[in-house]
Order: sequence, then C-alpha cells, then structure tokens
Amino acid sequence: MSETPESKVIDLKGLQIACQSCGLHELCLPMGIHPDEMDRLDTIIKRRRPLHRNDFLYHSGDTLTSLYAVRSGSIKTYSLTGEGEEQIIGFHLPGELLGLDAIHDGGHHCSARALETTSICEIPFEDLESLAQEIPGLQHQLFRLMSKELQSDEHFMLVLGKKTSEERLSNFLISLSTRFSQRGFSGTEFNLSMSRNDIANYLGLAVETVSRLFTRFQNAGLIQVNRKLIAIKNLEGLNELAGAKCKKVDKSIVLR
Repeated sequence: MSETPESKVIDLKGLQIACQSCGLHELCLPMGIHPDEMDRLDTIIKRRRPLHRNDFLYHSGDTLTSLYAVRSGSIKTYSLTGEGEEQIIGFHLPGELLGLDAIHDGGHHCSARALETTSICEIPFEDLESLAQEIPGLQHQLFRLMSKELQSDEHFMLVLGKKTSEERLSNFLISLSTRFSQRGFSGTEFNLSMSRNDIANYLGLAVETVSRLFTRFQNAGLIQVNRKLIAIKNLEGLNELAGAKCKKVDKSIVLR
C-alpha cells in the first residue's frame, strides 16, 4: 500500500485481507466496474489518524460527512437514555461500516467511540453520492449494505426479545465468531475488546449474569476464557444453546 502525507489516499488494490473483505471494499468493487472508475473511487477513500481508546469517531447529532470502515481495532456505537446513561447499539469490528444511520436525515442518531486503538478508512458522502450517479452499480451496492444493516438490527431485536440469558450470550459469541471468520481472522480464538459491562448493556443483562455465564460456559467445555481472550472449544454446543436446543447441552450451563 502506498500513502503520501499530503493525500493520505489508500490504494485499495494493495490492501490485506481485512480491507479486501470490508464494507468499503464492497462499495469499491460493484459488479462490472471499469478499472478507470475504480481509480476514481480509490482517490476519495482516505485513512484517518488512528483513534485511541475512548476517542470519538462522531457524536450523536453530528452532521453526516462520511461513511467509515474499521480497518483495525473496534468501535462501539451507543445512544443516551433520558437519564443520561449509555445504551449500546452495536460493536463494529475490522471491515465493518459505520455512519449509515445518518443517511436518512443527514445527522447521526448515535455516538461512535473507539474501544481500543483503531484505524479508520473514510469515504466522504458527498463524493460518494456524486460518483454513484456516474458509476453503474455503486448506488445498488450502497442500498445492499443498508439492507444488511437492517437485517442485523432485526436479528438483534429478536435475540433481545425472545431469548434467554444463555441464548443471548451464546448468540453474541457466535456472531463475533462468524464476523471475524468472514473477514479472514480466526473464528475460534479472538479478543473481546469490549468490557463485561458493555456486553451486559448490549444484551440487556446484569453484569453479574454475564460473568456467571462466562464461567458456566467454560465449565461446560464450550469456551475457554483467559481475561479478554476467548477460545471457542465446542462451536456445535454453542450453536445448539443459541438455538434453544438445550437438551443436547450440558445442563450445568442453564440458569433457572
């Protein structure tokens, strides 16, 4: 990858696995795109300075200026309740897009904050809109990515609304496993950049319940926990638990 201090432009053709499978890469390679058009899109995608832990990518209420993709690290998005408390909306891993929430009315409805040192790729939205009018398939790809986001939100609401605490946590771990493996990383061993408090907030559980479930999952041989490092030892069992097929899973992990 080549980058000059003046332009800070990313050469997408030279990126590694995380970038080749990221959300912006899907925008950059719509079906039938001509190499010259690829070069034009390539020039507007920039790399921001790395965010440090707790740095904001954007705040709720900020005007939409760009879409973003996580190059490395992780981001959490959240809104504030009437009491001023965080309600976590999602966790964004390498290769995933942020900022789509603001396309509707031009303003962000949540805040985005780094969970660790995080590198971001940025594509100015006005430039993207202009190119989408000239490059066939680009706008379709953007709609496709927005649809995927909606499907993810619907699945999350189902998990929160009709799942037990065991099913919520197992679904969360399986989601992380799937997302990491889709981006070319290990789906069976990964670090949790988010705290137990953040996980509990996201899943609508008490932090004590989350900590107890991690212990029970480990005792049941489903996972191995070493601080923030999670190793999935029995993916089939975890999937069974996530799908409420508890009769096939060690009963010691089920809370009553």
